[in-house]
Amino acid sequence: MNLAQHDPETDMEMDMTPMIDVVFLLIIFFMVITDMTQQDLEDLQLPVAVNAIPDKPKQDEFRPIVNITIDGGMYVKRRQYYDPENPDDYKQIKEWLSDVADRMKKEPGTEIPDEPLLIRADQYTVFKEVQKLMEHCGYKGIQIWKVQFAAAEADPNDPTKRKVQ
Repeated sequence: MNLAQHDPETDMEMDMTPMIDVVFLLIIFFMVITDMTQQDLEDLQLPVAVNAIPDKPKQDEFRPIVNITIDGGMYVKRRQYYDPENPDDYKQIKEWLSDVADRMKKEPGTEIPDEPLLIRADQYTVFKEVQKLMEHCGYKGIQIWKVQFAAAEADPNDPTKRKVQ
């Protein structure tokens, strides 16, 4: 009597390799997407605002963001455009602002951009660094006149914690 008979209808082998490949691809995809959503933001301690409106940008909206660190460095998408070690070299940030102004929607009948620039400055940043950026926004060929500032909102349950707006 042969006990090791094969029944072709009940005995199947399944190859798990393609399924594991798909799972790893999904993990990589979500890791990359998650990183890209935070690419515009530097790790800053924003000043607390008493009255702040929650920031809810539209997904498809063009939204330029400049981050200014404590030492006065200006960053866009984690790339440094102004180095405080070279205090007179604003060339890169001016070029970036000019490109941004060209991409923005214009006021009807003019060449003046009608969209805001978001400035995120650390609460301990010297204001002259923010002022210098705003000054560059007013130069001919840029003329960005709408500016928004990012702020943190104090958590009502724990005043030592902040919620970023």
